[in-house]
Amino acid sequence: MFPASTYADRRRSLVETEQPETGLVLLLGNDQSAMNYEGNPYPFRQDSSFLYYFGLDVPGLAATIDLDEGATCLYGDDPSLDDVIWMGDRPLMQEYATQAGVKHTAPRSSLSTDLSDAIDRGRPIHFLPPYRAAHEQQLEALLGIRRDQIDAYASSSLVRAVAEQRSVKSEAELEQLDVAVDVTAEMHKTAMQMAAPGRTEREIAGRLSGIADARGAGLSFRPTCSVHGEVLHNHQYGNPLEANDLLLVDAGATSSLHYAGDITRVVPVGGTFTNRQQAVYDAVLDAQEGAIDTLRPGVPFREVHLESARILTEHLIQIGLMNGPVEAAVDAGAHALFFPHGLGHMLGLDAHDMENLGEDVVGYTDDQTRSDQFGLHTLRLARPVEPGFVVTIEPGCYFIPTLIRRWRKEERHSEYINYDVAVEFESFGGIRIEDDIVITEDGARVLGPGIPKAREAVEAQSRR
Repeated sequence: MFPASTYADRRRSLVETEQPETGLVLLLGNDQSAMNYEGNPYPFRQDSSFLYYFGLDVPGLAATIDLDEGATCLYGDDPSLDDVIWMGDRPLMQEYATQAGVKHTAPRSSLSTDLSDAIDRGRPIHFLPPYRAAHEQQLEALLGIRRDQIDAYASSSLVRAVAEQRSVKSEAELEQLDVAVDVTAEMHKTAMQMAAPGRTEREIAGRLSGIADARGAGLSFRPTCSVHGEVLHNHQYGNPLEANDLLLVDAGATSSLHYAGDITRVVPVGGTFTNRQQAVYDAVLDAQEGAIDTLRPGVPFREVHLESARILTEHLIQIGLMNGPVEAAVDAGAHALFFPHGLGHMLGLDAHDMENLGEDVVGYTDDQTRSDQFGLHTLRLARPVEPGFVVTIEPGCYFIPTLIRRWRKEERHSEYINYDVAVEFESFGGIRIEDDIVITEDGARVLGPGIPKAREAVEAQSRR
């Protein structure tokens, strides 16, 4: 954990924000979640907002923050004898409270009574939108709100206050993110060295998981490790690796405090790109480096995305897949046949940081409207970036046979897309290159120790 003062300061900052102005903030920690029966739970992961304000990575907790008096109460139960027998000694609630900088504790059973008293006195209860059914059930029981209406009662003012606070990372948080990317770098270097004919995706994915478990707090998300990189979130590991395949690995580790790494690299199986693969790889690499060079405080991330798309489109015209003019092709969204997702997202305690609070709240300002254009409509982050924001930069180029065939049949953007050439790439797969970036006062910094790209990746592979 961070020092207790860190969590106390975060809660104090939340209280001092203009909104919400009065009442109680209710934060529910996560409980164990059964995998297939109660005694066999999934690995525990605490709610990220609860971690941010309390740092306690244990199940069975909840808390209230009094916005009028500034007092915090931590709710939970001391370990029972059965808990000790099965799980070992655990701290008492007062010890947990001390670690989190909290003065007041109460049994979990007291939470319902305390909230009812507050409601009877006309005090508003502010809570974040739940993303687990268990939280919906608890909120229904605690507050008397029907489950199908809970999202409507979630506090928009609290959501905005939490998102604003968590968006800017402290130096201590950046240190944790550097640690996460350092472990992630070892994962990717190992994958590069293993990318040889005769290996399997599953074998490599298993090694990545082992590294994350051994050096950090596990994976930050289920990795993509596939020779079918055109499937954006491909979690199937059933394929063998063959010469001239492209292995795409999108994976990340977490630090001990659950800050997430999220990196993507692509290497040629066997160590050598074909000419076609090299041309597409260079296109994606230039699009990524151009986007990183564009990052600085005040620049809307939407503009960074579009600059990356323009650079990629210039290359695709040179390859023969597209026609210009570049600006017109990008404005029309023709490039999205090959680049159908947003450039990146926030990163922190979550790989897609705070997206449970709502993508538009986290990624857009009040005067921005999400585009309905294919590809651009999935842009998770559009707002101007600020110092302390941590974002991913991950352009890609994919050849998705079903999408190519559908657009060709519809003659969609036929003035910009050379479909006769595109169909020749249907078995190509996909390439994505991703790094984690912190916005500084005058630009941007790539987190972590540096992970090989392009020829460096091939050289790393050759040293296996």
